[in-house]
Amino acid sequence: MEHKRLQLLEEEDKQRKKITRMGFNASSLLQKNKLGFLNATSYCRLAHELRVSCMQRKKVQIHSSDPSALASDRFNLILADTNSDRLFTVNDVKVGGSKYGIISLHGLKTPTFRVHMHENLYFTNRKVNSVCWASLNHLDSHILLCLMGIAETPGCATLLPASLFVNSHPAGDRPGMLCSFRIPGAWSCAWSMNIQANNCFSTGLSRWVLVTNVVTGHRLSFGTSSDVLAQQFALMTPLLFNGCRSGEIFAIDIRCRNQGKNWKATRLFHDSAVTSVQILQEEQCLMASDMAGTIKLWDLRTTKCLRQYEGHVNEYALLPLHVHEEEGIVVAVGQDCYTRIWSLHDTHLLRTIPSPHPTSRTNIPSVAFSSRLGGFRGAPGLLMAVQQDLYYFPYS
Repeated sequence: MEHKRLQLLEEEDKQRKKITRMGFNASSLLQKNKLGFLNATSYCRLAHELRVSCMQRKKVQIHSSDPSALASDRFNLILADTNSDRLFTVNDVKVGGSKYGIISLHGLKTPTFRVHMHENLYFTNRKVNSVCWASLNHLDSHILLCLMGIAETPGCATLLPASLFVNSHPAGDRPGMLCSFRIPGAWSCAWSMNIQANNCFSTGLSRWVLVTNVVTGHRLSFGTSSDVLAQQFALMTPLLFNGCRSGEIFAIDIRCRNQGKNWKATRLFHDSAVTSVQILQEEQCLMASDMAGTIKLWDLRTTKCLRQYEGHVNEYALLPLHVHEEEGIVVAVGQDCYTRIWSLHDTHLLRTIPSPHPTSRTNIPSVAFSSRLGGFRGAPGLLMAVQQDLYYFPYS
């Protein structure tokens, strides 16, 4: 495996871009499309293949007021906010526990590729099980963290204002509310942007789903038959989708108040533990991945599998799935440390990117893809965090 990885890296580092066939370039592709030699499906797939094959790895310089802040702590997770101008990071600390902070992506431009780590970093001696951005005061004003319990300290879900990580605040901008809820053993979490569950977040526990209102403290609980490892709220319909260790995916109607029987709105089934669920924009389809390495696109109206994406590798890890409808691609990092990119529409595997560091079960890269990395005027690309390094792959 290590020999294969080094061989792929050597091919990628060659000056010539890796093109799959002779004469495969943007101008010839456009000309063939105009002359009618390509149908819409073939053109889209070839365009994706061309763009993805030309993605080249660039090392990103992380600047901080304390240069030693990230010198020895490896990245465990990165998560971009809605506008892709900030990156929430979780780093494993050598002495145990985790350290988390926020990186500003505004400097992610050619030719320097520099980003800035904000001054304030926070430490915890507990494992971070799950994390998501939360819009309490305004869009992505907070970060929701699920922390595992340790010794006599119970697990909890904590809302941290993003402003706490920055020393300087604009005039009139006050740090937001910091609050914590005693929720033991949460495997997953999700923030609701649905008006029918305003100011609410969910947590997936062992055999329970809890929906908590941050402002009132009111809580709804739903009993399940398995651990809930992945969650996402729908935006237009009042549904919360959950993926379980048993392989079941089910939706909860968040208008349901009795918490009795028949509250499961939709049910789908995988053959292994579901690690990620992603609702597509029209909310008629859902994509899910599991611990057998299976990635499926489901039709929520007929509850049938529409497509399956081959090549993902997983045995037991909670690995996220990234779906980007604007660019028409699916991105996932496998337990073998390879980042794979598929065409969303025809399931074609477009690219397999090896890790820049030796393969290890403890050094699985964490990635973030966006059409506008660095904010509104940003460029499309892929960010990869592995060990202490951050890399950028331009997608243009």
